Amino acid sequence: MGNHTAVSTFLLWGFSSFQDLQNLLFAVIFVSHVTIVAANMSIMVAIKLSHNLHTPMYFFLCGLSFSETCTSMVVIPRMLVDLISENKTISLPECATQMFFFLGLAANNCFIMAAMSYDRYTAIHSPLHYHTLMTRKTCLLLMVASWVVGFLISLCIVITIFNLSFCDLNTIQHFFCDISPVVCLACDYTSYHETAIFVLSAFVLVGSFILIMISYVFIVFIVMKMPSAKRRYKAFSTCSSHLTVVSIHYGFACFVYLRPKDSDSFPEDMLMAVTYTVLTPLLNPIVYSLRNKEMQIALRKSLGSVIRFFLQMTDKRPLNIFKN
Repeated sequence: MGNHTAVSTFLLWGFSSFQDLQNLLFAVIFVSHVTIVAANMSIMVAIKLSHNLHTPMYFFLCGLSFSETCTSMVVIPRMLVDLISENKTISLPECATQMFFFLGLAANNCFIMAAMSYDRYTAIHSPLHYHTLMTRKTCLLLMVASWVVGFLISLCIVITIFNLSFCDLNTIQHFFCDISPVVCLACDYTSYHETAIFVLSAFVLVGSFILIMISYVFIVFIVMKMPSAKRRYKAFSTCSSHLTVVSIHYGFACFVYLRPKDSDSFPEDMLMAVTYTVLTPLLNPIVYSLRNKEMQIALRKSLGSVIRFFLQMTDKRPLNIFKN
C-alpha cells in the first residue's frame, strides 16, 4: 500500500464551510454524544440488573446498544476535536482504522437486527419451544457471527480502498473517513473497484434486510391466522420497536451507500451521515424504552439503584473524614 501512495495524510474538511456555526455544532453534537452513551449504557445496565430481562430479545438489544455506542465512539469524538481544532489532518493508517471500525460496527448492527427479527419469528411461531430453540449458546453464536462477518466484510472493503493510489488531492469532503469521499480521491479507482465495494455493501444492507423481511413475512402469516384480536395485537406490539428501528436504520444507510455517487452528492451524504451517526444511536434506546413497559420498569429500578448507591457513598464520606 505504501509503495503506491503519494499522499500520506488527508484533510477532513467536514463542517469547515460553516465557520460561524462551529461552536453551536460542537455544543449540539457534544450533548447528543453524551446522551447517546448515557442512554445506551442505561439500556445495558438495566438489562444486566433485571433478571426478567435475561431473555434472547434483550440479549440482542444489549448487543445492539453496545455496538451503537461503539459506532458513535469511532466517529463523534474525532468530529468534536475537528470542530474546535485548526489541524484537521488524519494519516492514512488512522483513516483506514477509522473506516474499518465504523464499517465493521455498522455491518454488525445490520446482522444483529436480522438476528432480532429471527428471534421474534421464533417467539411467535413456536412459543412453547422458544427457550429450547433460542438457547444461550444459539444467541451467543448469532452474536459472534454478526461481529465476525461484519468485520470481515469491513476488512475486504478497507483493503480494496487503501490498495488504491492517492495523489494530488487529499481533502475528504466529510467529517470522517467514509467510503465515497475517500475513493473519489484515488487516481486509479475503476469500475471494478466500484462494483466490488457495491457488492460488499449490498451484501450487508440488502442481504440482512432480506433476512429481516423473510422473518416478518412469516410473522404476518402466523399472526393473521390467530383467532383472537388481542393475541394479534400483542404479537405485533412485540415487533413494533424493532420495525421502527429497522426502518430508520436501513432508510438512511441505503440512501447513502446504495445510490449512484457523484461529487455533488457529498453534502447530502454528509447530512445523512450526521443522522445515522448521531440521531439513530439516540433513537434506538428511546424507541425501545418508550414502547416497552418491561424496559421502562427496569430503567426505573436501575436508576433507583444508582441513586441509592450514590446516597450511601455520600452518607459514608463524612464518617470516614471524622474517623481520620
